[in-house]
Amino acid sequence: MDNIIQQIHGVPLNHYLIFCSVIFSIGVLGVLIRRNVIIIMMSIELMLNSVNLLLAAFSAHSGDPSGQVFVFFIMALAAAEVAVGLAIIIMVYRNTKSVDIETLSRLRW
Repeated sequence: MDNIIQQIHGVPLNHYLIFCSVIFSIGVLGVLIRRNVIIIMMSIELMLNSVNLLLAAFSAHSGDPSGQVFVFFIMALAAAEVAVGLAIIIMVYRNTKSVDIETLSRLRW
């Protein structure tokens, strides 16, 4: 365990901040630009993973393990989101034969 903390302390915290903000920005762009539901779900997962990495980095940097406990809760939330999201995507595909988000507006009628 101490070896992992020493490796994290070897990389400056600013590098984690920059890397996670780039990954989060890519996820936000994926949600805003793409129309495919699967890619939107992947972008949301990318945003959650960037937050997880940053939370673990801050936790290791401060020496407080409570941030790493929150990472496990976020992973459980992400797994539930994937399960529900895939079920919704399968039902939409069965009804519309497409995973394009614009076809979802037809389901209102």
